[in-house]
Amino acid sequence: MKIVIAPDSFKESLPAAQVAAALGEGVLEVCPDAQVDLCPMADGGEGVLEAMVAATNGRVLTSDTFGPLGEPMRAHFGMLGQATAAGLPGELGVAGALGRADSFDEAPGEGRAAVVETAAACGLALVRPDRRDPTRTTTFGAGKLLLAALDTGSREIIVGVGGSATVDGGCGCAQALGVTFLDAGGRACVCGLSGGGLMDVRDIDLSDRDPRIDDTVIRVACDVTNPLTGPAGAAAVYAPQKGATPEQVEQLAAALEHLAEVIRRGAGVDVSDLPGGGAAGGLAAGLVAFLGAKIESGADLVAAEVGLPGRLRGADLCLTGEGTLDAQSRNGKAACTVARMALEAGAAVICIPGQAATDAPRELFTGVRPLVDGDVTPRQAMLHTADLLKRRAVETMRGFLGW
Repeated sequence: MKIVIAPDSFKESLPAAQVAAALGEGVLEVCPDAQVDLCPMADGGEGVLEAMVAATNGRVLTSDTFGPLGEPMRAHFGMLGQATAAGLPGELGVAGALGRADSFDEAPGEGRAAVVETAAACGLALVRPDRRDPTRTTTFGAGKLLLAALDTGSREIIVGVGGSATVDGGCGCAQALGVTFLDAGGRACVCGLSGGGLMDVRDIDLSDRDPRIDDTVIRVACDVTNPLTGPAGAAAVYAPQKGATPEQVEQLAAALEHLAEVIRRGAGVDVSDLPGGGAAGGLAAGLVAFLGAKIESGADLVAAEVGLPGRLRGADLCLTGEGTLDAQSRNGKAACTVARMALEAGAAVICIPGQAATDAPRELFTGVRPLVDGDVTPRQAMLHTADLLKRRAVETMRGFLGW
C-alpha cells in the first residue's frame, strides 16, 4: 500500500515536517509494510522553507542579515534538493538538513532553486510585542537573504511571504539589492526604509540594482489575495496585526498609496490592485515592481516544486492537515490544494486538522478527523500535538482498512 503524507504546519505547535513524521508513525504502527512518502507542504506563509527543504531532501544554509528593527542577526534560507525525499519517519526533516550545511561550499545552488522565507529576517515573531511598530520595521534583512541566495549561484529563487512585522512596500528589501529611492531633493533615502519613511520617496533609481536579478526568476509564494492599497490592502488589513494604532494605519495606508503612484511613474508598473500584492505589508508588490518577480499561489507552487502530483500517482491514500480547517481553507490553503491533487490522482484523501470549523469544506475530503474532538480540548491539542496526530493516524488507518 502506498500512502502519501502531505500536511501543512500546525501554527504555534509543529512544523510541517514534524506533523508528517507523527502521522507517518501512526500509519506504520497499523501498516508496517506500507510505502510511506513524507511530503511536508506549505501555502506561502511561514513554513515554506522547512517544508520544501524537507520534502526535497534539500539543504539549509545560514547567512548574516538584519532583523526587522535593523539589528544584526543570522537567518536560514534553503536550497531545494535534486531528488524528492521519501522514506520512514525520522529519516527526513529540517533538523537533519540543518546539520548538513552551514556555508556556501561546493556551490550548492548551481542549477537548483533557492528558497527564502522572508519572515526569517523580518518576521513578527522577531519583535517583542511592546516594540511592534510597522512605521519603524523594515524588510531590508529579507533583501540580504535574497543576496545570499544569489551568491549560491542559483538563478531561481522562491520567496515565501507571510508573517512579517513590516508595512514598507518592499522598499527596504529592494535597497539591500541596490535599488535607490530618492527624496524630493534628489538625495538617496535612508537605508533600511520603513513604513514611516515611505512618504519621503519621490523617485526610484534601478541603475545600481544587482545585475544578477536580470538573469534570475523570482517566484513569490503567496497565500492571500489582498492588494497593496484600499480597504482590503496591506495597511488596512494587516497593519493592526503588526502593532499599528488606528492613526498609524491611516498613515501607512496613505504612504502605500503614495508609493504605488511613485512606482507607477518611476518603474512603469501599476501594483496598487495586484492580487496578493499586499502580502507581507506590500513586500509582494515591491518584489514585482523592483525585482520583476511573479506572484503565484503558494500551495500550488510548493506542490509543483516538491513533485506532489507525481508522488501521488499510484497512491492508495493521502493524509493531509493544517491547524484549522475552515471556509478560508478553500482559498488556496495547503490542505485543500492537496485534496484536489489527490483526488485527481485517484487517491482517497483524509484530512487530520487541529480543529475543523462548522464551515469547513468537508466535501473536498474522503474524511476529516480533527484532533479537537470528543474529550480532546484545543489546549490539549496544542500541548500534545504529535501524540494526538499519531493517534488520529492510527484510527484513520484502521477505519480505512475496515478494521
